[in-house]
Amino acid sequence: MPRGRPLIAALIAATVLVSVPAFALASGVSVRFDFSNPATTPFPSDRFTRVDFTQNTFRRVRLPKPDCTVQVSDCTDIDVINTLDGFNTQPRITIPFTGDIDLSTVSSDTVYLVNLGDTLTGGGVGEKVGINQIQWDAAAKTLVVESDQLLAEHTRYLLVITDGVRDAQGRRIETGGFGRFRDAPSRDERDDRDLMDYRRSLGDGERSSRDRTHIVALSLFTTQSISADLEKIHRRIRNSNPAPVDFRIGNGGATRAVFPVATTTAIQWNKQTGTTSFTSSFVPTPALNVFPGAVSRVAFGRFRSPDYETAAKYIPATGTLFGEPQQQGSNDLIVEVFLPSGQRPAAGWPVAIFGHGFTDSMYGAPWTVASTFASKGIATVAINVVGHGFGPQGTLTVIPAGGSPVGVPSGGRGYDQDGNGTIDSTEGVNAVAPHTIISSRDGLRQTVVDLMQLVRQIQVGVDVDGDGSIDLDRDNIYYAGQSFGGIYGTILLGVEGGIKAGVPNVPGGSISEVARLGAFRGLIAQALATRTPQLINLPAGSPTYFDENIPLRNLASVVNTVPGASAIQVVLERNEWVQQTGNPVTYAPFIRKGPLRGNAAKPVIFQFAKGDGTVPNPTTSAILRAGGLADRATFFRNDLAYAATNGQIPKNPHTFLTNIGVPASAAFAVAAQLQIATFFQSGGTLIIDPDGAGPFFETPILLPLPETPSYLP
Repeated sequence: MPRGRPLIAALIAATVLVSVPAFALASGVSVRFDFSNPATTPFPSDRFTRVDFTQNTFRRVRLPKPDCTVQVSDCTDIDVINTLDGFNTQPRITIPFTGDIDLSTVSSDTVYLVNLGDTLTGGGVGEKVGINQIQWDAAAKTLVVESDQLLAEHTRYLLVITDGVRDAQGRRIETGGFGRFRDAPSRDERDDRDLMDYRRSLGDGERSSRDRTHIVALSLFTTQSISADLEKIHRRIRNSNPAPVDFRIGNGGATRAVFPVATTTAIQWNKQTGTTSFTSSFVPTPALNVFPGAVSRVAFGRFRSPDYETAAKYIPATGTLFGEPQQQGSNDLIVEVFLPSGQRPAAGWPVAIFGHGFTDSMYGAPWTVASTFASKGIATVAINVVGHGFGPQGTLTVIPAGGSPVGVPSGGRGYDQDGNGTIDSTEGVNAVAPHTIISSRDGLRQTVVDLMQLVRQIQVGVDVDGDGSIDLDRDNIYYAGQSFGGIYGTILLGVEGGIKAGVPNVPGGSISEVARLGAFRGLIAQALATRTPQLINLPAGSPTYFDENIPLRNLASVVNTVPGASAIQVVLERNEWVQQTGNPVTYAPFIRKGPLRGNAAKPVIFQFAKGDGTVPNPTTSAILRAGGLADRATFFRNDLAYAATNGQIPKNPHTFLTNIGVPASAAFAVAAQLQIATFFQSGGTLIIDPDGAGPFFETPILLPLPETPSYLP
């Protein structure tokens, strides 16, 4: 070979090497970028959406389906998910890799989100959001994280993965598939118009980044709309002129259902507990004597509320921008009213709507607080939650000290949803197949609709005794609610501008997280066990039912090697995603931090208790964190109270507000009730510490917010 040829060959080889993109030479670990499946590319991603100009996001989710003959439940869930206009506002983020990584290098500095702007206003651009609850799925070689904070609704976010993430040998992660897709898409990819649109969006996002030289992968996604449906319904209700509440419902309309407390011996409740069966009990009228004589009269009336749920107990999806929720019918609801004693103010009594909890009814918790509220000159009103109060054929029999008993409809809203002949205490609040993933989302939203209608009824005038005078002050309407009542109450406070101030007691969100971490964990186990295929991954009889292996916030990262845990996590994430429009966490920012259009910031108190076993502390902290409301939290230290009373109060403090039947608990209950009543009496300006300088209530809570359950052993 002539002497010059080796040199020429070397030059040719060098030229070829220079012309080959760097990603082609990469042999290290990179982020997978295969768009055939959400599990094989960073997710969430707008790649799995389609254009839809009827939506606030201008998109609608389009997840691919697995084999529906095998993954039956997944396919049913995806059918519902694909009606949404965007992704979870508190998303579980997955990033698959081609190899193992050094988990200690994953942080909010190396993996983070950047706000690219609200799709309608462009607001929020540039805000950086970190990550939390870091996991490594060893089998799938997938990093799993959650956004460190609630994301804004209908907003575009860029997920950024940088080369600060290292592989198991300490080397920087390479661009790999992302680099190829960005620089030289394949012919098939170029022929996919939607994919090329997504590529351009990624490019725009990358060019706007301040850290371009260190980016190894990106994903762009748009969060779903949260408030659209309830805002539209609220406007419709606010502009309506309903007929007044009708109190002439006693004995089939023959008499006014207004009863002096002093001359009422008892109220018997004949609740409909089956299609043809009834169970008798008594309404807790003695609870009205917490402050003897404070309540003068109790009344029962009827009003009509629009119903947006179908017979399957879900609200059909409509375009969040141009669509309008369609009223499916209407319901005649029973409202109970507790009027204070004394001289009625000229404008009527200030009034507190009180929301009862899950499995409870308007004949439970509202009766335990009405006397305390009345002692401060506050009337109380209450209705039954969707699916609660047992069946609609139930009745009350009001037994006076003299004269004849009076029959009143009890206003039950449950029905025999499963066809087994009985009506359980919550039957009818959840959606049924094939919409079971919706769970109680729309039962909660419909209850909020009913309460917005109740607000409107008060605004047009409530004349309880028929003397032509207004008994409830239309300009001083407040809200308090316990547990489930705190949950839908937080949603109500975020949407309804006619409420002046509010106190949610022991609320939490999401419902999926409340159940997963607390006393209702068995309900999730039942749902997992009845899926096709079923997903229970622990032996029968295990006290924890299943193992999802999700770390709590702010704890060390977790390597997930638990068989079946990842599949459970996906189901839990999809549940939360679908149910976000009924999640109090997502409405918390609308209360004070960023009120919805036409609303003002509201004064509130959030009451909760250390070690709550029903609505665990981390789920209440999620509401406070999302709404920037930690300074408005009152924290009952049940651990200290339990020790001080030598264990005479329950270990689970979930009902600390209403537990007036246990002598050792009664003082704490009334103290918390007086905090609410005083707050409302002052128009939402005065927040007292329930026990003054005592140690049992922190007002406000001492930070940091609790992120562990802290159950008493």
